Amino acid sequence: MINKTDKFKSVFLPLLAALIWGTAFVAQKVSTIGALFFNASRSIVAVAFLLVLILVLNKGDFRHLLSEPDKKATATLWLGGFLCGLSMGVATFFQQQGMNMGTEAGKAGFLTALYIMLVPVLGVFLKKKTGLKVWICVVLAVIGLYFLSIPKGSFTIRISDLLIICCGFFFAVQIQCIDYFSVKCDCVKLSCIQFITSFALSFIAALIFEDVSLAGFGENLYSILYLGIFSSGIAYTLQMVAQKGNNPAVVSVLMSMESVFSVLAGALFLHEVLSIREYEGCLIMLAAVLLTQAPDNMFQKGKA
Repeated sequence: MINKTDKFKSVFLPLLAALIWGTAFVAQKVSTIGALFFNASRSIVAVAFLLVLILVLNKGDFRHLLSEPDKKATATLWLGGFLCGLSMGVATFFQQQGMNMGTEAGKAGFLTALYIMLVPVLGVFLKKKTGLKVWICVVLAVIGLYFLSIPKGSFTIRISDLLIICCGFFFAVQIQCIDYFSVKCDCVKLSCIQFITSFALSFIAALIFEDVSLAGFGENLYSILYLGIFSSGIAYTLQMVAQKGNNPAVVSVLMSMESVFSVLAGALFLHEVLSIREYEGCLIMLAAVLLTQAPDNMFQKGKA
């Protein structure tokens, strides 16, 4: 029997992460610096935030700030953080670059969230069983995302869109990495090392390929702080806690609600008007999310 704490972790936390990510697309869209420098900046803010959080949780103990008492556990922690950070860093670069090249925020949300199809597909190759209920939820969520994000008859694929499709693939890889390592490691430390990796890779690449300056950082300070603290430091850590011991395909469906929240935030704060088609998409997405919580035996054949 699932207790209330497990239910809170597996349902509320990914929805809260989705809410934060949904409002973050606006901050990403207004960026005026290169994708690599932008991602490095948000990552280092996330690292600073998470280091403070770890110190608070450890009651000021510096001895095991980013390690464990056992050497093998420490090695697992750093390997997991590196692999999660590598896949996430590549994913966020493709996402930011695609948006910088012109992909609209709503369409970016749809294409990014295609990871909900890729997560169970990757799970098949990793010999993880995905039940019929989850596949139905995934298909419903993709249909809802399409209705929500893509105006009727306007879907085309540009180079910028292809970059964001690549982003969805690497997010699916990151979700599977988290599925493996979150049950073996402290989730907050794992998240911090993930962002250390993302920062290091993004900053080194930015120094080679982009203009890096304090002026550019200052121009985008508010966006960087919001994305660094909330979207990165908080939401990605919530993702790790939510995935710990839970079906990654189900959690990914819940997290895909970020597209719904992004549209609703636009209506609430920017006074954007939702079309009937967008409302239909929201309802289909909601149906997919509710269906994830239905008993599994609803989809099992009765015994003769």
